[in-house]
Amino acid sequence: MFEAFLVSTGIVALAEMGDKTQLLALVLAARYRRPWPIVAGIFAATMLNHAAAGAVGAWLASLVTPETLRWILGLSFIAMAAWMLVPDKPDERASEEKGAHGIFWTTLCLFFVIEMGDKTQIATVALAARFESLWAVVAGTTLGMMLANAPVVWFGERLIRKVPVRAMNLVAAALFLILGVMMIAMKG
Repeated sequence: MFEAFLVSTGIVALAEMGDKTQLLALVLAARYRRPWPIVAGIFAATMLNHAAAGAVGAWLASLVTPETLRWILGLSFIAMAAWMLVPDKPDERASEEKGAHGIFWTTLCLFFVIEMGDKTQIATVALAARFESLWAVVAGTTLGMMLANAPVVWFGERLIRKVPVRAMNLVAAALFLILGVMMIAMKG
């Protein structure tokens, strides 16, 4: 269970570097200049989104044989490695949001929607299926999301300029590739 937590945290923290959610966090921080409700909204949205994704992963694991699941997950991780090499762009809808329901609710809604189908949501599905430890994976992916996005809210542009986003994407891609190859090579 601890392995599931640590792997999930590391993968998502790296995968989020330079992701559109970081750009959204930066936009919200610049617009509202109130970090606490933004960070709370990111946390709540991530917990909801990743709990749903993790439940899907656990459900998928119950539907297929371990051998089939091993191949599906291995190929999914390799696909994630390739996806990490494609840079994200900010979601234009996010920058147009007016925030009528307060900073927390605006952040929660935007982050929940922007994570739908995102690489970290897909990774959460795969990790939950792989480790069969839903809560350890959800806690880990949520912590990874917070490690990547909360500093952006607190330190904004100063941090973004110093983080070598391309290098972090390459490291994350390499990790996904290694996990995918290991998953396929692993014998039941």
